[in-house]
Amino acid sequence: MVDGTPRGYDDSTLTLEVGPVGDRPWLLEVGGPSGTQLVTLSSGDSVVLGSSRQADLTVTDRAMSARHARVSASNDGLEVVDLGSKNGLFVGAARVRRAAVGGAATAFVIGRTSVVARPEDRADTIEERLDLPGMVGESTSMCALARQIHRLAPLSRPVLIQGETGTGKDLIALALHQLSGRKGRYVPLNVGGVPEALADAALFGQCRGAFTGAVVSRPGSFEEADAGTLFLDEIADLPVGVQVKLLRVVEDGLVRRLGSSDPIRVDTRVVSASWASLEERVDEEKFRQDLLHRISTFVIAVPPLRRRKSDIPALSVELLRRMEPEIGPKRLTSPSLACLVAHHWPGNVRELGSVLYRAAVVAEGVTIEPRHVDLPARNRVGSKRTSVSPAQARELLEDNGGNISAAARAARVPRTTFRAWLERTAG
Repeated sequence: MVDGTPRGYDDSTLTLEVGPVGDRPWLLEVGGPSGTQLVTLSSGDSVVLGSSRQADLTVTDRAMSARHARVSASNDGLEVVDLGSKNGLFVGAARVRRAAVGGAATAFVIGRTSVVARPEDRADTIEERLDLPGMVGESTSMCALARQIHRLAPLSRPVLIQGETGTGKDLIALALHQLSGRKGRYVPLNVGGVPEALADAALFGQCRGAFTGAVVSRPGSFEEADAGTLFLDEIADLPVGVQVKLLRVVEDGLVRRLGSSDPIRVDTRVVSASWASLEERVDEEKFRQDLLHRISTFVIAVPPLRRRKSDIPALSVELLRRMEPEIGPKRLTSPSLACLVAHHWPGNVRELGSVLYRAAVVAEGVTIEPRHVDLPARNRVGSKRTSVSPAQARELLEDNGGNISAAARAARVPRTTFRAWLERTAG
C-alpha cells in the first residue's frame, strides 16, 4: 500500500477512444466461473456488480468483493469504477480505478469474472441457454449457436460448419448427432488426412480384390454411419476427383464400393467442416461449386474465442479441472485472468488449453500468476508494418477494447499510423 492505494494501481482514468454510442443501450455479458448473466443498461442506468446481495447483480465468484465495481451508462458510453475492491478492476491486463468506454465493445475483469460490454444490437435477444453436449459457454454468441444447433439437429439435410481452427467444430458435429435422435453411429473422418489413393475406399468401401492390398471386403464411412451421422472434417482438402463421387452419394444416397457396380442405399446425414473459405476454393478451382451447394444446405458459423470473451472464465475453470488428475488443482488470479481476456486467441479454445496447461505446469503452487502465463506474441495483422484493410483496423480496435495504443501495439505500428488507418476508414 502507498498512501492507501494498492500497488499496481493506475490511479488515472483509462479512456478507451471510440466514438459515442448515442442512444443505443449497452449489453453486459458478465461471465463468471460458473456461467454468464446478461444485463442491459440504457443511458442514465447503472449497476453494481458484486458477490453479495448488497450488489445490484450478484455474481458467484469468491474472488469478487461484496460490492466490487459500478458500471454506469450515458450517451457518451460507459464508466466503470472500482469500489475499493480487494482484487481490483483490470482493463487490457492493466489494473485501474476507473475506465471510460466509448462506443465499441470492450472487456474488463473483476475478480475471476470477465465482463464484455458492447452497444446492444437490435438482433440481440436475452433467452434461456440451451445445453450443448460437451461445450462450455453462455455468451450471447454461444446461446445463439446453441439455438441454431437445436433447430438443425432433428433434420436430415447436410450441414456445413465453418470456423477458425481450434473453435470446436468437431464438438458441434457431435452435438448435432447426439441431439438428432438418429439411431445409427457417429462416424468422424478427417478427409484432409486421407491419402488420395485411399480416399475412395475410406468413404465408399471396397470389395476384395478391388486393388492391390484389398484382401477383404470392407464398408466405407458412409455405410458405417448408415442411419447416423458422417462428419467430414477439413473437407476443403478433399481431392477433386473424389468430390465428384461424394456429390453423387449426397444427392442420391447410393454408395458403390470400389470393385463393385451394385449400389447400396444408405440413410447417412453428412456434416462437413472447414476452416478455409470454400467459396475461395471454388474460385481457385480446387472445390466443386455444385458440391458446395449440396453440403451447405445449412451453414453454422462458429464464433472465435475473441468474440466470446465472457466465456473465458468458465472455459478456464473447466480446462483446469480436466488437467487436475495429472497436474493437481490450479486456479487463476484476477491479473492472470486479465491477461487471458486481453489476448487475441488466434488458436481459439485449443490455444487457451495449451496456454493453461503450460501455466499450470510452471506454477509450483495452486495459484497461477501472470508470470506463469506464457502468451505468444502473435497478431492478426502480421509482423510487417504494412497497411491493413478497413475491416481489420476496426476489428483490431474492437478486440483491444477501443484502446488505440493497445491496438497499435498489437499491429506493431506507431500510434500515429494506426490513427491514420482509422481516419482513412472513417472517410
